[in-house]
Amino acid sequence: MPDLLLELRSEEIPARMQRKAAGDLRKMLTDGLVEAGLTYEAAREYWTPRRLTLDIRGLTARSKDIHEEIKGPSTTAPEQAVQGFLRKAGLASIAEAHVHSDPKKGDFYVAHISKPGRAAEEIIAELVPGIIRGFPWPKSMRWGPASAKPGSLRWVRPLQSILCTFGPETEEPVVVDFEIDGIRSGNVTYGHRFLAPREITVRRFDDYVSKLEAAKVVLDADRRKEIILADARNLAFANGLDLVEDEGLLEEVSGLVEWPVVLMGEFEEAFLAIPAEVIRLTIRANQKCFVTRPQGVGDALSNRFILTANIEATDGGKEIAYGNGKVVRARLSDALYFWRTDQGDLPDLGVLDASAKKFDLDLKKPLDQRMARLDHLGVTFHAKLGTQGERVERIKRLAEELAPIMAKSISPLEGEMAGRPEGVASREAPASSVRDKALRPVGPTPSVAFGDISPSRGEITALAGRAAVLAKADLTTEVVGEFPELQGAMGRKYALLQGEQPSVAAAIEEHYKPQGPADYVPSDPVSVAVALADKLDTLVGFWAIDEKPTGSKDPYALRRAALGVVRILVENRIQLRLASLFASAGARYPGSGAEQIRDLLAFFHDRLKVYLRDQGARHDLIDAVISPQSDDLLQIVRRVEALGSFLDTEDGKNLLAGTKRAANILAAEEKKKTVIAETVEPALFREEAEKSLFAAVNQAEKQAGEAIQNEDFSAAMLALSALREPVDSFFEHVLVNDEDNAVRANRLALLARIRKATGQVADFSKIAG
Repeated sequence: MPDLLLELRSEEIPARMQRKAAGDLRKMLTDGLVEAGLTYEAAREYWTPRRLTLDIRGLTARSKDIHEEIKGPSTTAPEQAVQGFLRKAGLASIAEAHVHSDPKKGDFYVAHISKPGRAAEEIIAELVPGIIRGFPWPKSMRWGPASAKPGSLRWVRPLQSILCTFGPETEEPVVVDFEIDGIRSGNVTYGHRFLAPREITVRRFDDYVSKLEAAKVVLDADRRKEIILADARNLAFANGLDLVEDEGLLEEVSGLVEWPVVLMGEFEEAFLAIPAEVIRLTIRANQKCFVTRPQGVGDALSNRFILTANIEATDGGKEIAYGNGKVVRARLSDALYFWRTDQGDLPDLGVLDASAKKFDLDLKKPLDQRMARLDHLGVTFHAKLGTQGERVERIKRLAEELAPIMAKSISPLEGEMAGRPEGVASREAPASSVRDKALRPVGPTPSVAFGDISPSRGEITALAGRAAVLAKADLTTEVVGEFPELQGAMGRKYALLQGEQPSVAAAIEEHYKPQGPADYVPSDPVSVAVALADKLDTLVGFWAIDEKPTGSKDPYALRRAALGVVRILVENRIQLRLASLFASAGARYPGSGAEQIRDLLAFFHDRLKVYLRDQGARHDLIDAVISPQSDDLLQIVRRVEALGSFLDTEDGKNLLAGTKRAANILAAEEKKKTVIAETVEPALFREEAEKSLFAAVNQAEKQAGEAIQNEDFSAAMLALSALREPVDSFFEHVLVNDEDNAVRANRLALLARIRKATGQVADFSKIAG
């Protein structure tokens, strides 16, 4: 079977676009080949900064001949129908059609269509130019004299050559000949721009790879990543250091080089006074370099960094490392200036008194000054939702409202974390009470120690208020202005430097958490209160102004905020009535009302469903438990857990079958508007099975109701399990649709009691099985 090799070589493609572009090329070409009637055994894409390559193995040499019949109208059909048939079949006149006869339908027209197969080379030569012209680059450009002409070729960077060969391993492959905007396909490519710029003649993929390697080009991006990572680790280790690994940076760097050469640079140790996060981001963002740390020293960085060059220099890379070091030193000088400036007094302290009084700020403290400035400047949060200062006021009030609930729901860790840096430690959040349905958080949960004495609820409320006031203060710092991704983290550092309580400092950073499904969930009461207040204020506010997510668009990350609330409540096992909280938060927004609260609650139900499904919960059990009024997310989770465990038992399966049968009968009779008694009348019972079921329903309904009041959903399920035998016996011995109208109405009322009793826990009609 022949193989196809395609390479599109250009000027340097931005690293962030390469992987997707190679995948797009593979999909577009293979889809086109299959649509044209060809098949293939395997296809794999490759990419470097200067080329996209596709290796397709076992491609059929020719598409199959096609023979088909298209049935047309009767020979007596009107002219309009005949003309439609001719257009559909592609016939020039009815004389080209055949007439077939049917004993029942009479004579009718049939078009016999025959399409001979086409050579694969012909199909490829037709497909590739169209793919190149219509390629979905995020950004593209025109170049050269041809760019002035309408419809000229666009590509991400100037396209320089096209290599396209086709043929079996046992024969000499041919060049698939085509041309696009003056670039004609061939069997020639070029090696490394500086180390081996000569042209290379290629036959097929295997010698293409080996010749590129000899010309200082590593084609496989994953292999380039492995080379960079291994060499960086070894170079760091040889210098008594550990590499601080960064998968995102590794992916980017592998897209910047065709022949990776790993080198080490350095900067002055005085710059290590800057926080490690700032050093790392400065070097990463500006020079695409990795940082290192001394072996066995923890999180402290060293003054050496790892860079990846795209050339083997004659001096062993000394000048390259020196040049990168000069740039790194300049950038770190800026970062050191930002770091020191943020710890000094602002020049406009005199105009900040009003804002300081409003938030009870101490203008002797740098972070307090920054919060006062944020309010004084009237920095807009959203045109319809006011300023950041107004938002902080709302978050503070909501955090103080939530803090006593968090203090009651979450026991702060004591002793375990004493002496840890910045009060941070790891703790696993509580697992589910139902082991096989457990909803466990992803990864460890940092928290904060209060020491040996647990704070009172009043103290936690005060701490939450203070943390909420300072939570956005670092937005006006110089470091965050340069590196927005450090917001929260820098606020924590500055808070600790000015002597804030560790839980306040932690909450400043953790109130943004979790920022995704893999991010950790805060577990300290202060952090949880501020994180919930921040997210709920955002959600209620945007619902009040009708700025909700639509389709795939979510510019304000409201889905992420709602999922964050879900994870915080569920993984910390916190019971919270969301509807009343929405109403409390919405009181600060003129556009918020009952309709917005209902809609927002439905939005949370959707996010909870996504979360629970990701945790392995059955979608039908979730739907059975959630009602439009359900506003305690933890209670929903517990119901799902209890219901799942119950339905795994024999009693649960049988009761489900009986309950669904009762529900189906009721639904059918309700649809027919059959009379159903309002209450069950024992005097109308004729069978012993009716009496037994009535007694069992009364007891189960009472016991299940009491268990639900105590939020013991496992006990509620146990109470319902007593219905299993009476329900089975009822359907075995009792005819529901009795001839006596009063008896029938009474028996239907008894079925309604079953539905009502089980409905206290779940809507069994929504459960599969």
